[in-house]
Amino acid sequence: MVMEAIPFVLVGVLISGLIQTFVKDQWIARIMPRNRYLATVFGCGIGIFFPSCECGIVPITKRLINKGMPLHAGIAFMLTGPIINPIVLFSTYIAFGNDWEMVGIRAGLATAVAFSVSIILSFIFKDLPFRVKDGQAAAAAEHGAEPFAVRVPAGKRLYEVILHAIDEFFSVGKYLVLGALIAACMQTFVPTSYLLHLGSNPVTSSLVMIALAFIISLCSEADAFIAASFRSTFTVGSLSAFLVFGPMIDIKNTLMLLGTYRSKFVFVLIGLVTVFTLIGSLIVGRLFG
Repeated sequence: MVMEAIPFVLVGVLISGLIQTFVKDQWIARIMPRNRYLATVFGCGIGIFFPSCECGIVPITKRLINKGMPLHAGIAFMLTGPIINPIVLFSTYIAFGNDWEMVGIRAGLATAVAFSVSIILSFIFKDLPFRVKDGQAAAAAEHGAEPFAVRVPAGKRLYEVILHAIDEFFSVGKYLVLGALIAACMQTFVPTSYLLHLGSNPVTSSLVMIALAFIISLCSEADAFIAASFRSTFTVGSLSAFLVFGPMIDIKNTLMLLGTYRSKFVFVLIGLVTVFTLIGSLIVGRLFG
């Protein structure tokens, strides 16, 4: 699990370092829609340009929010990014026998869940919910302030990218290792067959797949192949719950979130993602079951 995740964490922290060093606060303010709902839609869509799974999305999101991206747009990006990026969508297409229907269901449900969760969070949390209050730099971005305007040589800036990436990697990495350890313990001691027996109706079936996605903590590039193996056992609705919930919330990702955001925010986020994924999967089951 750790070896599978580390390459994507490295990609995530390098992108985070590039954003920190080269992306100016005014650029974020200039391209970000002022309207809360349009900004959230924008956040849901930009994940297509970031080939990062849930292992590396947390540091990227934190950096973007610190640069002035509104919380609701940042969370929308964090939730959809690991699902709608081209690598994940293509792996889903291949896993389900070159079938675009499941690709569309996965991307559509992920976008709907992320949009709904992000909008609700934007009304609940008015301030940035970071554990360490380095996010206060975003307040300056909201007023168009740029703390450092001095031009720095390109070589030095690349060196800063590496330094930021190293700091971010060790900050996130410890939560990745601990999360992988917990996930491995649960896979060893909680029989998958026990969860499968619970999937007797649409609601419990979706809940079982949500729990399974959380426990096995797969990277989003690989989870579609696991989901496809359950096609004879579970409905399309419950499979969509697995494909959407896992990349948004799993064990290792939860620990990374708890290391970055305040506990109250993380638990509210998990609760909302669970509720909307369940509702969405039931709707998908009715439409495509």
